[in-house]
Amino acid sequence: MGKNKPIGIFDSGIGGLTVVKSLMEKMPDESFIYFGDTAHVPYGNKSETQLFNYAHKIISFLISKQVKAIIVACGTHSSVTLPSVSQEYSLPMLGVVKAGARSAARLSCNGKIGVAATQATVNKKAYTREIQELEPEFQVFETACPRFVPLVEAGKLNNSESREAVAEYLGPLLAQGIDTLVLGCTHYPFLATAISEFAGEKLKLVDTSCETIDELQEMFGDRDLFNNSGKRPRHEFYVSGQDDSFFNVGRLLMGDIIKEIHKLDWD
Repeated sequence: MGKNKPIGIFDSGIGGLTVVKSLMEKMPDESFIYFGDTAHVPYGNKSETQLFNYAHKIISFLISKQVKAIIVACGTHSSVTLPSVSQEYSLPMLGVVKAGARSAARLSCNGKIGVAATQATVNKKAYTREIQELEPEFQVFETACPRFVPLVEAGKLNNSESREAVAEYLGPLLAQGIDTLVLGCTHYPFLATAISEFAGEKLKLVDTSCETIDELQEMFGDRDLFNNSGKRPRHEFYVSGQDDSFFNVGRLLMGDIIKEIHKLDWD
């Protein structure tokens, strides 16, 4: 049956593992196929044409693996390509922007929300648009953090280099008086400790991956898509480029869930 097929998940690299972690915690019976586009990470400096090319290729691959739904576990793709490509396929697709915006609008007390994201996401102002549709009077301050993804991909989560980058990007947001910060790229929750140490515990952090899985549960309930096979779920990981770094850093972040990486030679 279709409901017992795996879920497809993709991101530019290891960032989408934050979504995988939430999925395994909240929906442990579900199988998944994860694709990290490590040949093209980071996405934030890519053109829209490039991003659409990547999206179509990755989605075609996941469909060939007979997935029942796709989670676009990437803030950049969720902002730039998902609104369009989701209309091209009959398969259910979810991104991280709408869920993150809803959470931020709900959590903020003073109506001042910061968004840390890639340059491509900031250019689209997707979070600002979604938050202000919910709360028109709220102020949203978006900033690009180009150093964050390479730091996470290298496993540098709370060293002097990462702390310096956190101060550089988030200092101006805190100066605006924000009380809530959306981690608008799925890589960024891996820097949450460094961010909280710099900003203080009063700043509310929105991890879009948790909210997205909540949304997925609602969708699966509405469409009767929960896996009920009773079989042990399978977890498969694919990359388009560097696999050693993905394996090593991925296991650092996720433990022995990642047992094997399948490398696809696309370029």
